[in-house]
Amino acid sequence: MTVKSSSPGPALTWHTLGVRQTLEQFQTDRQSGLTSQQVTAQLEQYGTNELIEAGGRSTWEILLDQFTNIMLLLLIAVALISGVLDFFDWRAGKLSPGEIPFKDTIAIIAIVILNGLLGYFQESKAEKDLAALKKLASSRVRVIRNGKTIEVDSKELVPGDVMLLEAGVQVAADGRLIEASNLQIRESALTGEAQAVSKRVETELPAETPLGDRINLVYQGTEVLQGRATAIVTGTGMQTELGRIATMLQSVEAEATPLQKRMALLSKVLVTGALLLVALVVLGGIGYATWQSGKNLLEVALSDVGKEYLEVSLSMAVAIVPEGLPAVITVTLALGTQRMVKRQALIRKLPAVETLGSVTTICSDKTGTLTQNKMVVQLLHTSSTSLSVTGDGYSPTGAFAPVETNAATVDPQEQPELLNLLTACTVCNDAVLQEEKGSWIILGDPTEGALLTLAGKAGFEKDQWASKLPRVAEFPFSSERKRMSAIVEVLDTDPTLTGDGSHYIMFTKGSPELILERCTQIQVGDAAQPIAEEQRRKVLEQNNQMAGRGLRVLGFACKPLTAIPPEGSDEVSERELVWLGLVAMLDAPRPEVRDAVARCRSAGIRPVMITGDHQLTAQAVAEDLGIAKPGDRALTGNQLEHLSLEELANEVEDVSVYARVAPEHKLRIVQVLQRKGHVVAMTGDGVNDAPALKQADIGIAMGITGTDVSKDASDMVLLDDNFATIVAATEEGRVVYTNIRRFIKYILGSNIGELLTIAAAPLLGLGGVPLSPLQILWMNLVTDGLPALALAVEPAEPDVMRRPPHDPGESIFARGLGAYMIRIGIVLAILAIALMSWAYGYTHANPTAEDPSGDRWKTMVFTTLCIAQMGHALAIRSNTRLTIELNPLTNPFLLGAVVVTSLLQLALVYVPFLRSFFNTHYLSGFELGVCLGVSVLMFVWVELEKLVFRWYAKTKK
Repeated sequence: MTVKSSSPGPALTWHTLGVRQTLEQFQTDRQSGLTSQQVTAQLEQYGTNELIEAGGRSTWEILLDQFTNIMLLLLIAVALISGVLDFFDWRAGKLSPGEIPFKDTIAIIAIVILNGLLGYFQESKAEKDLAALKKLASSRVRVIRNGKTIEVDSKELVPGDVMLLEAGVQVAADGRLIEASNLQIRESALTGEAQAVSKRVETELPAETPLGDRINLVYQGTEVLQGRATAIVTGTGMQTELGRIATMLQSVEAEATPLQKRMALLSKVLVTGALLLVALVVLGGIGYATWQSGKNLLEVALSDVGKEYLEVSLSMAVAIVPEGLPAVITVTLALGTQRMVKRQALIRKLPAVETLGSVTTICSDKTGTLTQNKMVVQLLHTSSTSLSVTGDGYSPTGAFAPVETNAATVDPQEQPELLNLLTACTVCNDAVLQEEKGSWIILGDPTEGALLTLAGKAGFEKDQWASKLPRVAEFPFSSERKRMSAIVEVLDTDPTLTGDGSHYIMFTKGSPELILERCTQIQVGDAAQPIAEEQRRKVLEQNNQMAGRGLRVLGFACKPLTAIPPEGSDEVSERELVWLGLVAMLDAPRPEVRDAVARCRSAGIRPVMITGDHQLTAQAVAEDLGIAKPGDRALTGNQLEHLSLEELANEVEDVSVYARVAPEHKLRIVQVLQRKGHVVAMTGDGVNDAPALKQADIGIAMGITGTDVSKDASDMVLLDDNFATIVAATEEGRVVYTNIRRFIKYILGSNIGELLTIAAAPLLGLGGVPLSPLQILWMNLVTDGLPALALAVEPAEPDVMRRPPHDPGESIFARGLGAYMIRIGIVLAILAIALMSWAYGYTHANPTAEDPSGDRWKTMVFTTLCIAQMGHALAIRSNTRLTIELNPLTNPFLLGAVVVTSLLQLALVYVPFLRSFFNTHYLSGFELGVCLGVSVLMFVWVELEKLVFRWYAKTKK
């Protein structure tokens, strides 16, 4: 990666430069550091060492954006026109006694405001990505300035500062090492690699070296585990690797979810259709009235006839807009989030619930997501035996079994070779294995923790051996030596290890090749004998085989001593060793992930591994889990650097493993997958995952091991860090989307029926609008809304995870939904228009004292449309099974909603106050019976449709 130079001149790759060259770039002295004048100049040029937040939308901008929705704009226009008409009626004294003026306008505006506020509260949740990144910056740091060591606030660091590091501190800026002693840094949050990184000073690396392999650099936000160092600051603020991630986070624009895209399309279709139909009815009606009367077109338009058609248009506009739909969708998504929490998935952004059901690709980080983030020993080899080791995590429970035979497990205590190897694993170790609240944890290096766990499986306890073999000296590990040695005193003399006259033993572990070079003997049975070339070749072959499988391999040796070797004599003392064996370990996969991957594949979802770890390790884990097959191609970060977007697009469908990748690579992979039409979920836990998490259609962070940055950039957090939870959440997402489609066709089928009924009234010459805007709002919000909410909790269909994900690019009308809505809308309209034609004549022929003008036909139409929808709600639970074939108790909420809504509708007819407010009329028992009879036909029609489609499906077979 190319870094911006902090001094005049071309951009520099700091890891390619030596110490002297780096110091020259900043005109810095390694002993005295910068002068006060240099610090001031650098601060003026580069600013403080802080992450800068890009400006976002203000609260008012978010609020105002909610009222740019095309359906809300249509309702606002209707409200204004309705208010103007009511104003003239009020001034002309045309309102009925006790009638409330402007109630339609007030009701519509109230709905508009509620919908706007609903959208605002969803969008206005503050993003905390940058705030979480800032937490990674150290508050105080020691530097050398003017020849003195001082402590300054981290934000005062400047390029060229000489920064002092020691165990336990957090690195406050990016820097090039100029001195280091036994330095190990945890970079997992930045690179995704679990293993601590050993740093070296006198190294100049190729320009294309991946971020995780730049062992001569340190990075802001990482943690020093051991050792000490001096580094020259090469980047501060937004010029650090952390700053680059912040820049990527702020440059990623939030993509509309599939549901949001479909709702936007639905809005455009509904509003466009409504305006065309309104124009057709109004212009056609006024034109027809002009032709019949022979009057001037303008004169007719300004007459009561024109007003009547205008009122019809207002009712039609209100009818076509599903006012309750946003609220129903929001409640449905919220209910989905509650169900997901019970399955250990926390949804941070509501639309993510539905997006999960559309996912076609899951891009997963390896460390801590697919794996346990715990090194676990898999294999070990001694001179005469090769054993596999069972068990998960750090729990000291497992068995040892021969690799190449079907023999029973062996007892390590009865195997001298194995006994000596496990002794070395125990005493040549600085970690601590302990149990807390029922689970085993490691304090110290994960690799040493794995060795302690291995010994524990054989019944070895570190405290027990510490009393028998107390450590008296050591040669510490360094990246140059690639080994460490512990010298112990033998209190309980064992001649197998010590030999005659020896009272000390030196145990050595490290790189197998380097330790083997220093060995002259090999442990065979209970004795040491000279090592043959064939035995050396066999050890190296075993090492290569295990390394090729992605395992981390350590070699162990020992040497009896008669005295404690002097400090600094490691080069002499660590020779003529006795070879003990090889131990191979792996960050083991989570045991439940294999099944989760299999379920993903059966559901048509492709899992992809994207990790900062080594290629061989990544491929081994991917093949073990079923993410990739042996021989499948894997891409590394270096290879990605040399691929154009077009070339990567050609590769991305066939590559399931990406290794040694940097943050920008993850982001690029997700973007290319999205361009190929995939709905991408990205899982991760590190800072390096945050930009890709934000870019993905749904970002999934780990709740236990995840950083604050990854959580705040995500849409969903796994509370148990369990990959299998993603599959459960995906199932819930599919259920939610199926139910959203179910209640959309329920609501819009009703709206189309209302629209056609209203349009038909003036064409039939009935004189008046059958439904007022207020009544239509009641239908859309209550009569349709309550059953729609009940349909939102319809349980999952049996095959929900055995079918491929739906096409992410499909419209909301796909797979027959649009045809169903139109068909049902027409059927409902035919029933309502037939009733309306009969009721108009009947009520005018039979006036009552309460309704002398015979307007009860409007109430009959209103009631019929509402009650018919109750039958529709009961029938729409399944597309294929009849209602009598379904268990009503699987969704008791629907039965309750149907009963409550029916009673509320009857209250509008028979409660005087409500009758007055909604402009309804009292209906006799006969009139109500006619309404109920016609309404039942709606239920019968939907059930007959199912029978016809079932018969047709059988004939096709």
